[in-house]
Amino acid sequence: MPRFAYSARDRAGQAVAAELDAPGRKDALRLLAARGLQVTAINELAAGPAGKKSGSAPAASKSAAGNAAVRPARTAGAQTLSRRECLPFLEALHDLATSGLSAGEAVRLLSIRIKEPRLRALCAGIWEQISEGAPLSRAMASFPAVFDPSITNLIQAGEATGSLNDTLARLISHLTEQRELRRQLMAALAYPIFMVAVAGGVILFFLLFLLPRLKTLLTSLGGKMPASTSLLINLSNFALSPWGILTVIGLVVAIVSFFGWRQTAAGRAATDAWLLKLPLIGPFVVAQTVLAFAQTLSVLLENGITAAEALRMTEKQIENTVHRNAFNTATARVLEGEALSVALTRTGCFPDLVLDRLAVGENTGNVVPSLKQIALAYQKLISNQLSLFTKVIASGVLMAVFIFVGFIAFAIVSAVFQVSSSFKMGG
Repeated sequence: MPRFAYSARDRAGQAVAAELDAPGRKDALRLLAARGLQVTAINELAAGPAGKKSGSAPAASKSAAGNAAVRPARTAGAQTLSRRECLPFLEALHDLATSGLSAGEAVRLLSIRIKEPRLRALCAGIWEQISEGAPLSRAMASFPAVFDPSITNLIQAGEATGSLNDTLARLISHLTEQRELRRQLMAALAYPIFMVAVAGGVILFFLLFLLPRLKTLLTSLGGKMPASTSLLINLSNFALSPWGILTVIGLVVAIVSFFGWRQTAAGRAATDAWLLKLPLIGPFVVAQTVLAFAQTLSVLLENGITAAEALRMTEKQIENTVHRNAFNTATARVLEGEALSVALTRTGCFPDLVLDRLAVGENTGNVVPSLKQIALAYQKLISNQLSLFTKVIASGVLMAVFIFVGFIAFAIVSAVFQVSSSFKMGG
């Protein structure tokens, strides 16, 4: 019967290294999971000429390569997975892991019990690799469309320290906060977008349908039309003419070209710099950067990721390229021995109060609690900013609609009075 050498961690987080006999690798993993062990590595030992339990060079090399490499997922449907499956998977895994199951056994159970097709495909793909000896972190890394590298690195750190459940809990909290922020952003934008759509519909209705008929009526009655009415009718004529259609096409092409240019490196850098100069949007972008920085770095440091690696991962979570480049420069200075608060001060991108709180945390040795306090404060700030955006945009759109509709009403009423007075003078 084949013999396997393994290293694992028990329920208390203690490292265990031993050997066992099993018919195959999957059977060995099931036996170890039944003992409550979380396997980090397992290799089959090939019997030598004298029956020694030592692996041959080719076998050991093959096993090491298999354990070190991250191969792409082979599960059917893996190509359609996305970030949406990340949080539900972690929540389900955490629920079972806190009940006493090992990570591998929890994933195996999820691959059988979960009904949602995409999530079930993800669990099946992860279990397929765990059953072949891969640790959870490496199995998750084979699904880059679902799990960000920072997530898999955190899971790997949790496996190495025996604190996987605590790591999962912090990850779930972090991802839940990010999801809530995105939900607030979409909710804040939904009402203004609806108002703009309604206002656009009203304007198009007046220009394309109502005004042409009004023009026909007023022309048949005769008389000189007021300037406001003439302006609206000329605007309606232009909108219905070939030049108006070409203008609309040109605007659409310009918008599409602008967003295409923004996808390039130069376009993204330029537009991100413009956003920082806008009155309301600039402070919102700064707040988003501070929140992403504080949330991500606190979670990474709290879970045992080294400062250098944590800073590099945090840099990838910053959306604005101007801030990301500045943070990259600050990270290089930190790696040279400079304090993080001092390095960030040189960038000129972070608010003074944030830097002061970070400096206090560095001086007292409480960087993670300071980062958490900063993140909490900026979560509230962003919520208030989103509420303000909603009110400002909605009020602006409503005012524009009321002014335009009022102008149309004035133009129509003045035209009616003009025609009536012409009839009286003629009589």
